[in-house]
Amino acid sequence: MLEHARRADIAGVVVTHGTDTMEESVYLIDRLLDAERPVVFTGAQRGADQPDSDGPRNLRDAIRVAASPQAAGRGAMIAFAGELHAAREARKVHTSGLRAFGSPGYGPIGHVDGEAVVFQRRPERRKPLPPPERMAAVDLIRLHAGSDSRFLVASVESGARAIVLEATGRGNANDQVLEGVRSATAAGVAVVVCSRCVEGRVEPVYGRGGGRDLAEAGALFAGDLAGPKARVLLQLALGGGLDAAAALRVEAP
Repeated sequence: MLEHARRADIAGVVVTHGTDTMEESVYLIDRLLDAERPVVFTGAQRGADQPDSDGPRNLRDAIRVAASPQAAGRGAMIAFAGELHAAREARKVHTSGLRAFGSPGYGPIGHVDGEAVVFQRRPERRKPLPPPERMAAVDLIRLHAGSDSRFLVASVESGARAIVLEATGRGNANDQVLEGVRSATAAGVAVVVCSRCVEGRVEPVYGRGGGRDLAEAGALFAGDLAGPKARVLLQLALGGGLDAAAALRVEAP
């Protein structure tokens, strides 16, 4: 895919993909993409055997976007239900609805209106990462009321290079999780905090088991980056021999 985006004889690349993990794959490609040509992901919520399948329209729209001169330099994106979403911002927001993707806190970067491809803004893009020979082992743990350190301990013992912690609210946990974070960072495993919320940034604000205590225990904070994408970022960065803290400083300023 990346080699095609570098070709001078094409305008862009279209990728058909299942919707469940599309937001992770489009972000992965965006973080590796070192060409001006766009890579446009799309898919369908309804099967091709259904009379009202959305696949043909989404594919047509994606092709129009990939061929549009205005799409150049905007990186990888998702074209779905007439909307265009930047790789870093896109989230799957509905299990079955035709408008399956959104960009909470940002909104679409553009639309496809009939034959017209219209962009409203240009997403801020980070410098591409070097492709790693192998993706690093990174776990994603979602916290809940009454969480403890069991999953953190299991991740460390099973050889994870890093752990993404989907914490509550502003980036908070409890004393039991805090002890697990201390143990993980002491063992050399990076712990990166993001939020279960779909909008807003994490910051080390609160004590007594909250984000401030997590930061003091060695945890890093991912800004407004969603948990699955923070995991992809760490897989790439650590797999390529880069430092997790440095990668986050660039990604989530």
